Amino acid sequence: MKIARLGALGQEKPAVIVSDSEAIFVDDVISDFNRAELENGAITKIEKIDLNGRPKVRIENFRIGSPVARPTKVICVGLNYAKHAVESGMTPPAEPVIFMKAPDTVIGPNDDVVVPPNSNKTDYEVELCIVIGKNALYLKSPDEASKYILGYTISQDISERHWQVERSGQWVKGKSFPTFNPMGPWIVTADEFAKNGLDPNNLSLSCTINGEVRQNSRTNDLIFGINHCVWYISQFMELKAGDVINTGTPEGVGMGFKPEKYLIGGESIVTTIEGIGTIKNKVINYK
Repeated sequence: MKIARLGALGQEKPAVIVSDSEAIFVDDVISDFNRAELENGAITKIEKIDLNGRPKVRIENFRIGSPVARPTKVICVGLNYAKHAVESGMTPPAEPVIFMKAPDTVIGPNDDVVVPPNSNKTDYEVELCIVIGKNALYLKSPDEASKYILGYTISQDISERHWQVERSGQWVKGKSFPTFNPMGPWIVTADEFAKNGLDPNNLSLSCTINGEVRQNSRTNDLIFGINHCVWYISQFMELKAGDVINTGTPEGVGMGFKPEKYLIGGESIVTTIEGIGTIKNKVINYK
């Protein structure tokens, strides 16, 4: 199943994507794809209804919102691709590097990214995003993690390197500006991935800036795999339904180039992950 939220900002309605061009609204079954509804069995409720008799709508006629409404946590895994650690000049970590970004950074998959005032080091990062399906705490092993994953989507983890690196090195400061986490276009559920023979630990993912390929890698370069990340985080934080985990970015970020290639406004970011789709963001300057 592919699930999404369609509609103007603040007026999104939950929907099931049934083809590349069509969706079916299910807002009479659940109010939204949010923590409360997911904890209350939203996916099971949708699976029980007959979608065939419901009217279809054209996706192109609607804005696509973030696939999770107001996630309570956005958790990030840093330096989780071997080649990215090398380009950053850092030793690959012995265990996952975890940090948070403000949940209000999450926007729709095709919404504008805003460069903050006076920023000259705003960067891009394609990331595979895990969406949690039910509460997880103190999992006994990574093998248990798959039972708690609802599915996967795309995150564009925008970062401001001046605040992240140069201002006391607290990453949350460089990650939490408004619009700094476009996400979507939909969640592909874990069972849909399996049905299509896709392995989230071996997907192609890419990012282009104005048509120039900057990142082009596979998730098999992850240092810590999907299940390991979920298990590890559950050891010190209770994961809730609708929480999202950005699993890290591969090499090719703007900071890694010599000279560096940061976003200055006016660019087009196109972010693609195999088995999920593509999101597109225009970069604008704060006014």
